[in-house]
Amino acid sequence: MQTQDFDKIIQKRRSVRIYDETVPFDENAVKRSIDRAILSPNSSNMQLWEFYWVKTKSVHDALTHACMGQSAIKTANQAVVFVTRQDKWKERSEWNLANLKKQFEGKTLTKRDERALDYYRKLMPLVYRSDPFGFNTLLRSIIVFFMGFRKPFLRIRNNGDQRVMTHKSCALAAQTFMLSMAAEGYDTCPMEGFDQEIVKKILNLPSIAEVTMIVACGTGKPEGIYSERTRVANEKVVFEV
Repeated sequence: MQTQDFDKIIQKRRSVRIYDETVPFDENAVKRSIDRAILSPNSSNMQLWEFYWVKTKSVHDALTHACMGQSAIKTANQAVVFVTRQDKWKERSEWNLANLKKQFEGKTLTKRDERALDYYRKLMPLVYRSDPFGFNTLLRSIIVFFMGFRKPFLRIRNNGDQRVMTHKSCALAAQTFMLSMAAEGYDTCPMEGFDQEIVKKILNLPSIAEVTMIVACGTGKPEGIYSERTRVANEKVVFEV
C-alpha cells in the first residue's frame, strides 16, 4: 500500500453519528476488520481484550438504550464493543509461556531465551496478581519503591495502573478496527457515552471487565458529520526534544 492510500484512509475516518440504514451492508467487512484488530500491538502480547460483535437486533436495541439513545448507535448497521479483561492475565500468561516453550523445543536455551521464559513465569504474575487483602499490591509498591532508586523500573503498582495498561492496548485494537472499516469503505463512530454497568449486564460480563469503547459502523450520511475536522495547532502538541 502506498502512503497516498493510507492518507486517504486517515482522511476518510471521521466520527460519523448518523448512518443510512437503507444502504446494503457487508458484515464480512466487520469480520475482516476484527481479524485485523486482533493483530494490533498490545502490552506483552497478553491480549487482555475481548471484542463483542453486535449482530442481534435485541442486543443492538439494548445497547442503544445503554448509550442513551445516541443516533450513532441507533442508526448504525452494527457495532463492536471493545472490552478489557485483566482478570484473564494468568490464562494469557500461561498461553504465552506454552508458545515460547514450543518454539524453544530441542534448542539450547540462551540467556535471552531464559529471560523470555521468566518474563511470563515471574514478571507477569508480579505485575498482574492481586488478592482480596492487597498484599500483592503492597509487595509491588515496595519493589517499585526500592528498585526505582537503582534503575529504571516498570512502575505498575496497583489495580489502577493495570487498568490503564489494558485500556491502552484495547484502544489500539479499536483504532485498527476503525481504520480497517474506513479502508473497507465504511464509517465508524467510537463512543464513550454509555452506562457501563448496563452494557456489562447486556453482555453478561464479570465485574472486573471494563468497556473501553463502543464502535458503531455503517454507511454514514453527510449530515452524520457534525462539523469540519479541526485540530489544535501542531506547535501546541508536537515537541522536538
